[in-house]
Amino acid sequence: MNGRNTVDAVHLHGDDNIVVAARQLSAGQHVAFGADTVEVRHPVRLGHKVATQRIKQGEAVLKYGQVIGRASCDIEPGDWVHIQNLAMSEQAKQYNFATQVPDDPPPITDRTFMGYRRADGKAGTRNYLAVISAVNCSASVSKYIVDRFDKSILRDYPNVDGVIALTHSTGCGIPYGSRHHDQLNRVLSGFAKHPNVAGYLLIGLGCEVATLTRLVESGDLVQLTHGKSKGPPTLSIQECGGTAKTVEQGLKIVADMLPAANDVKRQPIAAGELMLGLECGGSDGNSGVTANPSLGAAADLLVAAGGTAVLSETTEIYGAEHLLTQRARSRQIGEKLIKLIDWWKWYAKTLGGELDNNPTPGNKDGGLTTIYEKSLGAVAKGGTTALNGVFDYAEPVTKKGFVVMDTPGYDPPSITGMVAGGANMVCFTTGRGSCYGCKPVPSIKIASNTPMYEHMVDDMDVNAGVVLEGQTVQQVGQHIFEMILDTASGKKTKSELHGVGEEEFVPWQIGPIL
Repeated sequence: MNGRNTVDAVHLHGDDNIVVAARQLSAGQHVAFGADTVEVRHPVRLGHKVATQRIKQGEAVLKYGQVIGRASCDIEPGDWVHIQNLAMSEQAKQYNFATQVPDDPPPITDRTFMGYRRADGKAGTRNYLAVISAVNCSASVSKYIVDRFDKSILRDYPNVDGVIALTHSTGCGIPYGSRHHDQLNRVLSGFAKHPNVAGYLLIGLGCEVATLTRLVESGDLVQLTHGKSKGPPTLSIQECGGTAKTVEQGLKIVADMLPAANDVKRQPIAAGELMLGLECGGSDGNSGVTANPSLGAAADLLVAAGGTAVLSETTEIYGAEHLLTQRARSRQIGEKLIKLIDWWKWYAKTLGGELDNNPTPGNKDGGLTTIYEKSLGAVAKGGTTALNGVFDYAEPVTKKGFVVMDTPGYDPPSITGMVAGGANMVCFTTGRGSCYGCKPVPSIKIASNTPMYEHMVDDMDVNAGVVLEGQTVQQVGQHIFEMILDTASGKKTKSELHGVGEEEFVPWQIGPIL
């Protein structure tokens, strides 16, 4: 024992042949697990694994009661288990579909947040105006409009959170009408129609593939005013006469939107209208022990309240997908998830990669060895309720409860997709210390361990490391749930206080750039 820690290492499942260090362990130290102890043979850092028994070369290493890889050489009790003696091995899996569908949790009917009710009935947690670039060629002009906007004016519009520029690096050099094109349009229209966006301006160059006309039509952005169709405000740099003239027109349009945006006031809205994007980034070996299961407990509470929790990062579901297929509400839902996994295997191979490369150097330095280990911890963010749907990238999420969205594991495009799909809140777990922000949606950052939380307290909102110090996952999950409601009601996250969140708008590019 040391200081406030109540345990030196965590034995997660009775079948596991490893424990996870809850703090720095010294060579020669005896670590208890259950009724047994093991003598640590090497210094082992927080989040890393120690063998509790002899594991012969080729035998499975178990964490969470699941195979995370096989010993690449003989491993002795007390050995540090990591990349030097543990390797991923392809597993032939038999999937069970809808065989262990959990009962719906007892409903929570009395929780609300103070949000913005939109004309289309959706509920927002923030109230922004957005300048949205249709193509990279109009990115600078979009930023110039926001940069030149006199922010002191917002003192007269206290209900407006700000004006943001959403720019990106694509929009041309792509096949017209391709999957890449359609997916980009889903992202852009999803942000334009997002309940956290009170009004928006679309900026194009004029000769790009991702035309404003197709964006407006495919995204159903045509509005009805007094029975007549009225398109959203759009500007083409070429039609306006260049950069300076477009910026001047854009500034006028943004100023004209302010009064209507400010007229919207916060009001009590049922917690069931929250859609929570679940993300993990900069993970470590304790992410799946503390932060992710705690967020899963919060997601369960939100689902019980009638809300939606969206698990993404398909490449970080790989290796744990069998745990989700058996929770699927139907066989069709489970099979759609497996088709996505198969597509990612093909996609990675086509590009000369492999999914086991997903754990980053930082992940591995934090104790994660294989993609199986990372994924088994990552899916804990999804809680324990039934899987009610699987959605394509940036597709509008139309199901309540726990769902999956197909996204890459890279955090910015992953969260961009979930927000485009309707997420009005984000919770982001991290073990190494990600500083992610996500305008126009608040992002609550949850630390997996106390040392990092204390070291980066100006960026972290919640310390889930207290799970290693005696608090339960359920207690921390309740705390996260309460913070979700408070944040949805206007309390600023650390990333919002820093102003982080515009550069993190990154639509996922899947096709060739021609």
